[in-house]
Amino acid sequence: MPQGAGRPTRTARVAAALLAALLSLTATPATAAEDATPSGSGAPAVPLRVATYNIHAGAGEDQVFDLDRTAAALRDLRADVIGLQEVDVHWGERSDFTDEARALAEKLRMRVFFAPIYDLDPAAEGGERRQYGVAVLSRHPVLHAENHEITRLSTQTPDPVPAPAPGFAEIVISVKGVRTHVYSTHLDYRADPSIRAAQVDDMLGILADGRGPGVLVGDFNAEPSAPELAPLWHTLRDAAPDAGLTYPAIAPQKRIDLITVSDGITVTGARTHATDASDHRPVVADLRLLREDR
Repeated sequence: MPQGAGRPTRTARVAAALLAALLSLTATPATAAEDATPSGSGAPAVPLRVATYNIHAGAGEDQVFDLDRTAAALRDLRADVIGLQEVDVHWGERSDFTDEARALAEKLRMRVFFAPIYDLDPAAEGGERRQYGVAVLSRHPVLHAENHEITRLSTQTPDPVPAPAPGFAEIVISVKGVRTHVYSTHLDYRADPSIRAAQVDDMLGILADGRGPGVLVGDFNAEPSAPELAPLWHTLRDAAPDAGLTYPAIAPQKRIDLITVSDGITVTGARTHATDASDHRPVVADLRLLREDR
């Protein structure tokens, strides 16, 4: 749940984003049940299975690091594209200094894009840089990948202040010729919603630059009805409202791991996968994409 960790006049922007969220309280998440079959194309829609999983740096609810167990949980999802959060790359002893992004991609025979939130000096001279962030695994060709900045409150510096920092991953994939944007995010875990409100504002600005179907997944550290997430539902829909709770993995009490989709995407099913390979449960959704760009 917790992470290892904007724009003109940062303090004012955070306050404005929170105010916008509070003014949007009447905006409730649009859900898969409200989806209409995409119109505007006579061509058959293209299937895509997406998933999101906070992997807890490869440690299960038992706090034991076991990346093979993580890979097995991911394999069971049979997903085409997976957004990951809490990914260590040579980070530290807790994950045996493993490059988890590369190792999972190899185990699952998938492509990977890793987007670090933190990029620190090696633990020892001559070692690899210590990185922590989010990633996206894909079975489809990746046409473009980018690590965007959004507002963050660092966990690595004393007395942090809200500031732009990387760790919002975007990939553009070709799904049988359909260019599709997939984003993986990890929002702030603190009780104060103001940072998450600013992060939502930043993400929506980035999503607005994309053309074609868009899928945003991740650990939002807030449930869909939270006021700070309300602006999302003017643009996106909740793809898995009835899939089940996700945190903690054993006897979950909250649904904070979300899959959201843009217009032009039909959701045909979604579920939460019961596993204790992390402290979160993964979520998987079956989508259908229009063949034409919007």
